[in-house]
Amino acid sequence: MSTVTLKNLVKDYPNGFRAITDLSLHLDDGEFLVLVGPSGCGKSTALRMIAGLEDITSGDIYVGDRRLNDVAPKDRDMAMVFQNYALYPQMTVAENIAFPLKLRRVPRAEREAQVRQAAEILELTEQLEKKPAHLSGGQRQRVAMGRAIVRHPALFLMDEPLSNLDAKLRVQMRADIAGIQRELGVTTFYVTHDQVEAMTMGDRVAVIKDGILQQVDTPEGIYGSPDNVFVAAFIGSPSMNLYEATLERHEEAGGDRYSVVLGDQRLAVPSEVVAERPALTEHLNRPVVVGIRPEHLEDAAVVADHPDDQRLDATVDVREALGAETLVHFNLSAPSVDSGDPDALDELRDSGRCTARFSASSTARVGDRARVNVDARHLHFFDRQTHLAIRS
Repeated sequence: MSTVTLKNLVKDYPNGFRAITDLSLHLDDGEFLVLVGPSGCGKSTALRMIAGLEDITSGDIYVGDRRLNDVAPKDRDMAMVFQNYALYPQMTVAENIAFPLKLRRVPRAEREAQVRQAAEILELTEQLEKKPAHLSGGQRQRVAMGRAIVRHPALFLMDEPLSNLDAKLRVQMRADIAGIQRELGVTTFYVTHDQVEAMTMGDRVAVIKDGILQQVDTPEGIYGSPDNVFVAAFIGSPSMNLYEATLERHEEAGGDRYSVVLGDQRLAVPSEVVAERPALTEHLNRPVVVGIRPEHLEDAAVVADHPDDQRLDATVDVREALGAETLVHFNLSAPSVDSGDPDALDELRDSGRCTARFSASSTARVGDRARVNVDARHLHFFDRQTHLAIRS
């Protein structure tokens, strides 16, 4: 059984830079946890601390009940899969996979049996006598995984292993790695900057920014209920649309009604949305941050049966026909909110840009004045000052 616990990890460098601040995580036995964040956020540093390749300033690392802070990397019972494969070019596939076993002086017959077993799992049986130069990128990554598998480690550490592959191969390898991990049942700590990898591979996803853990949850939990503006914008492609808005309440004979004012437009907010988030009533008549995911915006010409007070008027600026769907970009007069993602395009900040995921049947064209249905049941609300989600 191999649980992993990180307790209040801190990493300071001699120049005073703090890469990791108070990082605490727990991985259950056999769990696949993905640590995701933008470039330079500290995720690879965290992985290297677990591996013993970076000194810990403070905090503790445990595998099971064993504290690893002062244990040498070679004695930590971990296998690492790197971004650049790190294969020996002069060795065959079989020799590369067997190398860790050879270092441990495992008898030749046992080595060969374990290599054959790993090759079957990884579909490399026909490649065992080839050198790395004669393999595709995906096959090389499989060899690197094979070398990790034969060690039978307590923990797999994977540092952006798919970054050097083309887009089509990354899709295939995502599924393959996740399937292999499930088959082997080895606890896995996977680091990536690609939120699609995180969402499709992990049992749970941990989002990190500037060395500080932002949220840990299932992929569905992270996507459907982000804890703050950064997570809301970082997870999801296209990104969540985020605007400054004002929440208003209107007293009517049938009961209170609510709406948000987005620039020069107003959207009705279903009463159940406010009931599910009682804290929203504390933000009445003052600015909040409202988030709308692109899939919750649809061309009103496609779906006519929609409340008229939950629609926006927009002029189409850009149209991207993707076959199964159409991405439509337009501008709102409401100011956009900076999510804090350093990789976000500066020209999109404060532009009021909005992205909608329309059905493929939408006929909206650039320059058209369109009515846009908003599924207001799925609006997200955040505090304007703290950028934290407004809930109970």
